[in-house]
Amino acid sequence: MSLPLTPAAVPARPGDLFGHPKGLTFLFTTEMWERFSYYGMRALLVLYMVKYLLQPDRAENVIGLAALRSALEFLFGPLDIQPLSSQIYGLYTGLVYLTPVFGGLLADRVWGQRKTVIVGAALMAAGHFMMAFEQLFLFALLVLILGNGAFKPNISTQVGSLYAPGDPRRDRAFSIFYVGINLGAFLAPLICGTLGEEIGWHYGFAAAGVGMTLGLVIYLCASPLLPHDELTKSKASGTPRTFGRDEWRAVGALVMLSLPVTFFWATYEQQGNTIALWADGYTDRTVDLLFWSGEIPTTWFQSFNPFMIFAFTPFIIALWTWQAVRGREPSTVAKMAYGCFWNAASYLILFAAAWHAGAGKASWLWLAAYFAVITIGELYLSPTALSLVSKVSPAHCVSMMMGVWLATSFYGSFLAGYLGGFWSSMAKGDFFLMLAIIAALAGFAVLIFNRPLRAVLNE
Repeated sequence: MSLPLTPAAVPARPGDLFGHPKGLTFLFTTEMWERFSYYGMRALLVLYMVKYLLQPDRAENVIGLAALRSALEFLFGPLDIQPLSSQIYGLYTGLVYLTPVFGGLLADRVWGQRKTVIVGAALMAAGHFMMAFEQLFLFALLVLILGNGAFKPNISTQVGSLYAPGDPRRDRAFSIFYVGINLGAFLAPLICGTLGEEIGWHYGFAAAGVGMTLGLVIYLCASPLLPHDELTKSKASGTPRTFGRDEWRAVGALVMLSLPVTFFWATYEQQGNTIALWADGYTDRTVDLLFWSGEIPTTWFQSFNPFMIFAFTPFIIALWTWQAVRGREPSTVAKMAYGCFWNAASYLILFAAAWHAGAGKASWLWLAAYFAVITIGELYLSPTALSLVSKVSPAHCVSMMMGVWLATSFYGSFLAGYLGGFWSSMAKGDFFLMLAIIAALAGFAVLIFNRPLRAVLNE
């Protein structure tokens, strides 16, 4: 991804807002509320299962849980409450990122992006409200998975569709859009997490449902400002929906990159899983400042990463712009490799924290440092990848390709659940060291692809 050398590289157009199409603001806000709902629910999910829902006196009331547990134990052996919770968490977050493949295909071939986004948002709102009924827990997760599959790839592709081919504002737009994602993710644990931990689990889930409903309303109001569906434009132009040689090469390059990136997400997705357990049981959360003293609620740590996303984004963009002026900006693939290495470094910090704490509890400042470093890694990998997919994918299957890319998080999240199952049986330092090694190996694998793929990706 190459950023424009100056903000004035492209003149403002009539109807633009802050140098970008007005539709970007509405897509930004819609995605903010969708991420509020997702991360609000995610912040509570493992704690809710471990501390409440999967306790013996309640688990038997959850429809379908016995069958799911039997299936998971057939694959992984006997599962106690914590490993079972981690497996369910990994399965849920994984499927959330597998279904976008089908949601993208549905938009490209049948409904178009707009209708598919609306259906997805409505399903997710319903799923969050269903979480209030303990018996429907697994059905609620299923509805959320299907809704996210319809919503996620098509909201992202509409950001790219706001810009003409070659418009350098596209990359900056995805960084702005990514701030919206993380603004919602920052607020979610503070609101949903606090309601869930302090008042009642179901209040936190209901707040997530309200957030998703607001996102749907905003999207419907934005309809006149959004780009036409790629399906509509393709039918109107009569463009053949076939792949040429260059298109096949671009698709192949994205698939090659997706394989090692899977392992980035396998380690990254421990944040809502084992990192939440580390914060809850192994971290001294006491804070004594001049203006406030007390204990940081466990779910609040889930806000550290998204807060740092929008705090660090301007500096990362400024760094890339400075490098671009001097002809030293890394290629997209190189940035993604660096993201994996930053991810590895974050788990080395927790390895040091576990070693330093010994049998005691580690200071919360170790966790703050972990989130700062893993955030830099995410900024190097995730928004650059979204921009890359929207830029190089063939127009007639851009939503499906976005779904294929998001599916890296499916395999990564499923693997994250598997890795999380070792939490109870491994020394915590050894566990974090294992994650650091996996992330570093992913970085080296991505780096191997840097030179061969630069020509294919036009960098």
